[in-house]
Amino acid sequence: MDLSIGEVAQRSGLSVHALRFYEREGLFANPVRRLSNGRRIYHEEDLEWLAICTRLRSSGMSLADIRQYIQLARQGPGNEHERLDLLRRHQDHVEAQVRELQDTLDVMRAKVRIYEAHLARGEADSLWNPSHRAQSDPQPCTPSPPTPTPTPTSTLAPDAEEAS
Repeated sequence: MDLSIGEVAQRSGLSVHALRFYEREGLFANPVRRLSNGRRIYHEEDLEWLAICTRLRSSGMSLADIRQYIQLARQGPGNEHERLDLLRRHQDHVEAQVRELQDTLDVMRAKVRIYEAHLARGEADSLWNPSHRAQSDPQPCTPSPPTPTPTPTSTLAPDAEEAS
């Protein structure tokens, strides 16, 4: 079934402008076909590729690497190891991003526990406020080292709570 650029934009969640950009940059798995009047024609496989391509892009794969992957795939059989190497490198990159996000989430969870505990005790006024300098400099906000099993209570020292 032939699809117009507007239909592809609606179904893919990409703007018409973004679709034209992807075409200009050579990011479609197959060249975009055109009618005799110049209108772009897309097919279901274009939507399937766009779903993959946008995931690669949103996870940080460079346009150059996406382009390289597409070029390798277009060449057909014989370069599967090169494609696999490219995908593995990106997988490693995404896994590093996930670890960093997990570290950030650990910090946020610790901060939430501190605030919940202070509010539950009615001691919110003792939370660190940068506009009211404390007697000693506040400690930087860093998460506790990862623990093998989560504990229901905060593992931060009492003075770390006040510096939060």
